[in-house]
Formats: sequence, structure tokens, C-alpha cells
Amino acid sequence: MKPSTNRMLNRIKCIYMFIRNKGTVTTQELVEEFGITPRTIQRDLNVLAYNDLVISPSRGKWTTTQKKVKMSS
Repeated sequence: MKPSTNRMLNRIKCIYMFIRNKGTVTTQELVEEFGITPRTIQRDLNVLAYNDLVISPSRGKWTTTQKKVKMSS
């Protein structure tokens, strides 16, 4: 796997864990927590949403779904 792909997957996993631990977060909170652009956060959230791991109950807010996830390193 390319280093950039591995980095992206690690970032997405960290974003998912952050949302799961906090409950509901805003896109801006994620931008501040991870120090990346809003566009990058949005792309990562789109990956998570596509895989039914997060949902947006209202504009700009995100929470995890009830889907079970097996975490690996």
C-alpha cells in the first residue's frame, strides 16, 4: 500500500474514533482537532458516510451509526 493511502486510512480511522468517543461533532471541530482543511475533512467524512459508519443528523454535524466495526491496526 502506498504511504499516502496508509496515511489517509489512518486519518479516517482516527476521525471515526474521535466522533465515536465524542458522540456528535461539527465539521469545524474536526478541522481544528486534526489540523487539516475543511475539504479534506469532508472527503474523509464522505468515505465514512459511504460505508455507513457516520451520518449527518443536521448540516455540519456528524455522529456514528450503529453499524458494528472491527478495528485493526
